[in-house]
Amino acid sequence: MENLIFCLNATVPIFLTMMAGLFFRKIGLFNESFITKMNQFVFKVALPVLLFQDISGADFYEVWNGRFVLYCFVVTLTSILLVTILSCFLKDHSLRGEFIQGSYRSSAAILGIAFMQNIYGDAGMAPLMIIGSVPLYNMMAVIVLSVFGAEKKKIDAVLIKKTCKGILTNPIIIGIVIGLIWSVLRIPQPAIMERTVKNIAVLATPLGLIALGGGFEIKKAANKISIAVVCSAIKLIVLPALFLPIAIWIGFVQSELIAILTMLGSATTVSSYVMAKNMGHEGTLSAAIVMMTTALSAFSLTGWLYLLKTLALI
Repeated sequence: MENLIFCLNATVPIFLTMMAGLFFRKIGLFNESFITKMNQFVFKVALPVLLFQDISGADFYEVWNGRFVLYCFVVTLTSILLVTILSCFLKDHSLRGEFIQGSYRSSAAILGIAFMQNIYGDAGMAPLMIIGSVPLYNMMAVIVLSVFGAEKKKIDAVLIKKTCKGILTNPIIIGIVIGLIWSVLRIPQPAIMERTVKNIAVLATPLGLIALGGGFEIKKAANKISIAVVCSAIKLIVLPALFLPIAIWIGFVQSELIAILTMLGSATTVSSYVMAKNMGHEGTLSAAIVMMTTALSAFSLTGWLYLLKTLALI
């Protein structure tokens, strides 16, 4: 019972905050434009500042774990290859790009940090997990949506340049890099700067979760339901079941495992729908996957946390 209460304390507040966003949208307090702006603020300002705060205030030489970053990168790449192979069995090949992206691309930044803060009080290993996975998420999303879909786009120098620019200008990556430089050089922070950074950083998690819930549209989840169920099962159950045991065997524990769990088994990111639409895909499947994984991850993540806690790994 104690382990179950621990897991519920870690997961329920996160999803209640998301449901609060949905409630505010339903009663008209939020509209689509406001939610879009809130998402932009979290992505471009609050989340990068939060990551900068956690990384810059830590001792780089103590927290850096190259083996962990490499594991996140290899597992992410392997996951993408596996779901690409599985996509070959789809009858409608125009859905392959959305299927692949929806099955591997997590809300690793917002949900990963939210779980870390709920359990450990800070971002923990989430920034290192983001370094190992998020750039690859973005790069591969462009590639799979270009190669697989109704409107195939040739992978040429222009597309490669655009992808690299997108990664290098990603606000989350910028926040992490600046934080790493600050930590490596051990640059002191004046009290005024430290408090200002803290005031902005504290907004990232609640606003991100509220915006995620506010963007939830139940009707869209009804379309492409069968394929969305398969993607959700892969995202929330299959990938964690494949790679968490390997992580445990390697020796990862505590916040390392929580970061890996959220990388593998958290809901598909909302930006996957936006990217699919902008790259010539219908977007209905992506929307259904986002909705379904967001709803079901409340139960699956609680189950995974309970298992790890029972095994005394977290």
